[in-house]
Amino acid sequence: MVSFNSCLRALALGSTVLAVQPILRQEASLDTWLSTEADVSRQAILNNIGADGEWAKGASSGVVIASPSKSDPDYFYTWTRDSGLVMKTLVDLFRGGDANLLPTIEEYISSQARIQGVSNPSGGLSSGGLGEPKLNADESAFTGAWGRPQRDGPALRATAMIAFGEWLIENGHTDIATDSVWPVVRNDLSYVAQYWNQSGFDLWEEVQGSSFFTVAVSHRALVEGSTFAKSVGSSCPYCDSQAPQVRCYLQSFWSGSYILANFGGGRSGKDINTVLGSIHTFDPKAGCDDTTFQPCSARALANHKMVTDSFRSIYAINSGRAQNQAVAVGRYPEDSYYNGNPWFLTTLAAAEQLYDALYQWDKLGSLTITDVSLSFFKALYNPAATGTYASSTTVYKDIVAVVKTYADGYMQIVQKYAAPNGSMAEQYTKADGTQTSARDLTWSYAALLTAHNRRNAVVPAPWGQSAATSIPSACSPTSASGTYSSVVITSWPTISGYPGAPDTPCQKPTTVSVTFEVKATTVYGENVKIVGSVSQLGSWNPNNAIALSADRYTTNNPLWTGTVNLPAGQSFEYKFIRVQNGAVTWESDPNRKYTVPSACGVKSAVESDVWR
Repeated sequence: MVSFNSCLRALALGSTVLAVQPILRQEASLDTWLSTEADVSRQAILNNIGADGEWAKGASSGVVIASPSKSDPDYFYTWTRDSGLVMKTLVDLFRGGDANLLPTIEEYISSQARIQGVSNPSGGLSSGGLGEPKLNADESAFTGAWGRPQRDGPALRATAMIAFGEWLIENGHTDIATDSVWPVVRNDLSYVAQYWNQSGFDLWEEVQGSSFFTVAVSHRALVEGSTFAKSVGSSCPYCDSQAPQVRCYLQSFWSGSYILANFGGGRSGKDINTVLGSIHTFDPKAGCDDTTFQPCSARALANHKMVTDSFRSIYAINSGRAQNQAVAVGRYPEDSYYNGNPWFLTTLAAAEQLYDALYQWDKLGSLTITDVSLSFFKALYNPAATGTYASSTTVYKDIVAVVKTYADGYMQIVQKYAAPNGSMAEQYTKADGTQTSARDLTWSYAALLTAHNRRNAVVPAPWGQSAATSIPSACSPTSASGTYSSVVITSWPTISGYPGAPDTPCQKPTTVSVTFEVKATTVYGENVKIVGSVSQLGSWNPNNAIALSADRYTTNNPLWTGTVNLPAGQSFEYKFIRVQNGAVTWESDPNRKYTVPSACGVKSAVESDVWR
């Protein structure tokens, strides 16, 4: 019998035969865990949001606490950064059909309108106060000593609120976006445009200087902020003038072999903050752009290897893991906080970047290896060489397979050290993986949800990266003044068909028209069908499978499609099959899983896959 490690080595050398069965068994186990852990994570986030969250008693309505832990360490505060990242995750779930999150999102925006007006040690609304990193859970100012200001929070908060504002506009509620969302967003964009080039404390609240993560998310906020302003009949000239300069400055963080996390601090500069910057500025419509360090870009991939490799030899739990195997990941190798351990959210970030890259390669229909990214690819696929490989080639398919396995390895590490009930603290120890530091860290759960979604090719809405890649001929340390105004949101208008609209009760569908799409290159006379565990999909009998249509099939986009009416909320498994002259070829394991949407007003859905 061939060992699992032997199979992994064979796969790294380009052979896919020996590794198939062991890897699929592990993936099936991970699939099962993730399907449960996603529900655990969603609920854990809600538990940490006031005023009704089970673990957030005493927090104001809409306030996201970092953790229920009140001692060793005390994280029972609301950080603008963490809250923005967590709420962006919930907004994306909401836009994907999780209608019950609407009141939580509205309460969050109302709370942030109040928080923006709280005078604090960093200043007032228009005098720098938006850069205050954290407040008490009751929305009062925290006045103790702290690393302030921190300039990433306003950008991340703006991005979360813009995502919700876009949904409002798409669904005919432009007036709500204009009156209730834009004024709060405008305050944050004004702060970003004014302060982006001034020093502050980094993502980890330890280094004062200029941070890659802060600059990257600031650039995104200004770009999407300008578009959102136009959507509500306004403008953001300070966004337009500053975004190119931020983009220009962003290039200075590239060292030639990896991304420098900070200017200042006296460290090596290898830091997962750079991976977090890449995934939080991921645009599903972008290519592998080095300018914005997109996840599949040569720079981002080279950086992924440099950062994750820096933890291979310093954590005991990483002992013996080969270059083509995932490792537990911390913040930066010099870390000493709680003795310097791996974190759940940082390990998940390593996986998420790779899932993002897989998505981008699939959409591009190819992947490119350059001198910059070659070391990343060779560690996973020894025959790798520079060049561009179309999705139809064996090299492309082999590389995609090993990258997917590598990404899943990070998820399996998280699975291993999460508690049996699914709970995740901030950290797990480098010695034996025991959880430590703050319990039930809200950001840990948000990171699980985003990584899980990207693994399933569920991606957020684009933010306009494709129109924001040009670089000025010279960088200028500029700033621009925006508009600050106090915002009070007393109530939210009723949105028909959603929770909180008692006069128009939710009309849940009984059936949903689901269109299945699969990219599968075929030859003349070969057809593609779908078969599954429910009667509507033939109850696993190939003779009763549903035939798909090739009317949209092209050489560059080999798409097969078919629409089936299915009961709302029904969960099932399925696969695609190829049929030619009566012979049936099944795609590889594991079975695909799907749950039919059941949210208010949903009539149709699309599930997109790629033949495997």
